[in-house]
Amino acid sequence: MANTLHIATYNIHKGFSQFNRRMMVHELRERLRHLHPDIVFLQEVQGLHLGHAERHENWPETPQHEFLAEDFWHDTAYGRNVLYDHGHHGNAILSRFPIIDAHNQDVTHHKFEKRGLLHCRIRLPNKQIVHCVCVHLSLFGRSRRRQMSALADYLEQQADPQEALIIAGDFNDWRNRAHDLLAERLGLTEVFGGCAGVPVKSFPAALPVFRLDRIYVRGFHVERMEVHCGRPWSKISDHAALSAHLSPHVD
Repeated sequence: MANTLHIATYNIHKGFSQFNRRMMVHELRERLRHLHPDIVFLQEVQGLHLGHAERHENWPETPQHEFLAEDFWHDTAYGRNVLYDHGHHGNAILSRFPIIDAHNQDVTHHKFEKRGLLHCRIRLPNKQIVHCVCVHLSLFGRSRRRQMSALADYLEQQADPQEALIIAGDFNDWRNRAHDLLAERLGLTEVFGGCAGVPVKSFPAALPVFRLDRIYVRGFHVERMEVHCGRPWSKISDHAALSAHLSPHVD
């Protein structure tokens, strides 16, 4: 469909299969390219890991977001969240369209679990600017609530209520508190659950049971959506990938 925006979100588990059994970053790149989204929201992206580079002969020479995007997605942004002696990881956004600017907002609640929100403004072919935020929230309920509140505070300052907005990623929110704490405050629709805000099951990828991954939108109609679980996706990561085709609201 003309003027439809195709997006996807995926927790890529640092390029390894469930339980870190196999490096899957090359298979990951192939599957993402086969899916062919315009904008990709990625979590647990390995920006650098010296140990993996030494142990795996075919470990990419460039950061994972650059390796995945090479010759396919024109612009990328990376938000480093967790830094350690041998490397770092965080969130990334890959885009076929120009990324005007990018900012990684630190929303760490306690020092043992570093978290950030990667915010990009992207110019679509119709000249519309859309705010895109890639998130990976805390495993702990209290921290998640604080992070969702911080996200809403941040976006109320950075984005006009009439501007298009996409928030996607791993919310770790199996009790669906995001609907009340985030979606209603920002006027968002959950892609799979509509205005009711009931997200789809996405974890574990082989046979999803928990509703961890989300896509929230504002300023778009949802044309269709899909959960990418089972094989071959479940061999790549422990999370399912989610994708959606969106069309802009027409005033």
